Amino acid sequence: MTVSLARLRALRQESGTSPRVPAVATTDSRTQIEALRKLIRLKERAQPKQAPAHSRVIPGIEIAEGLWLAESFHALDAAWPDQLCCKFDRRDVPVHTRDLLFFDTETTGLAGGTGTRAFMIGVADIQDAHLRIRQLTISTMRAETAMLETFQSWLAPGTVLASYNGKSYDAPLLRTRFRLMSLADPISALDHIDLLYPSRRHWKGRYENCRLATIEHRVLGVVREDDLPGSEAPAAWLQYLRGGSAHMLKRVLAHNHQDVVSLARLFVRLSQTGSPVAEE
Repeated sequence: MTVSLARLRALRQESGTSPRVPAVATTDSRTQIEALRKLIRLKERAQPKQAPAHSRVIPGIEIAEGLWLAESFHALDAAWPDQLCCKFDRRDVPVHTRDLLFFDTETTGLAGGTGTRAFMIGVADIQDAHLRIRQLTISTMRAETAMLETFQSWLAPGTVLASYNGKSYDAPLLRTRFRLMSLADPISALDHIDLLYPSRRHWKGRYENCRLATIEHRVLGVVREDDLPGSEAPAAWLQYLRGGSAHMLKRVLAHNHQDVVSLARLFVRLSQTGSPVAEE
């Protein structure tokens, strides 16, 4: 209801007091309020959206601050002999199965160098009738030393490392990281069988290339579903460090898991080929 000024004056005279008139916001005050609201909206947009706590969980158990261990067992296609022929690697002496440690790393870059670090190390060895797979993942930069020390604890003087291009990439990178973390290098003194070179000798020219993914598909019949390419692993880990969910990191774990399983199966297949130049 609208009250005229004349009526207000009349009421004032009758009561002897001035009736309170609702305050009306001035143009300046409205401008200030709108500016404040705008600042609040900008601040809300700037706040990083945190992923739900459950989506941040990395598979496995946290064995040290920021260091996660995932362990699983893969049933072998057939019982492994106590020794495996290594003529495919130009070796006359077979290797003891119990000494083999298949390993693969996932790193922050593919170029190598002191700026590249491993954020995941996967290994596989024989345990009775199963292949045991252990994977170390760091969720903070500070956990790198603990990861390297744990990996070192899995090595013995008689360990025979087995990898795919590990002599040129994985092993040198880990040696560099051990040195930068002021830790003794446990890798250089160990025997190392790199399956890339015998695979090239045996299958080069028969397939489009000799990448592990190609060899495992063509030779072992492995078909990877929803596999995350290794080139995307660095981005997946960095996304997690910045507060993202663990979804992509879990895909990296699955990729690494298949890598070490394929290494073990490929080693057996190569041991059955005999000489390093034999054809199937």
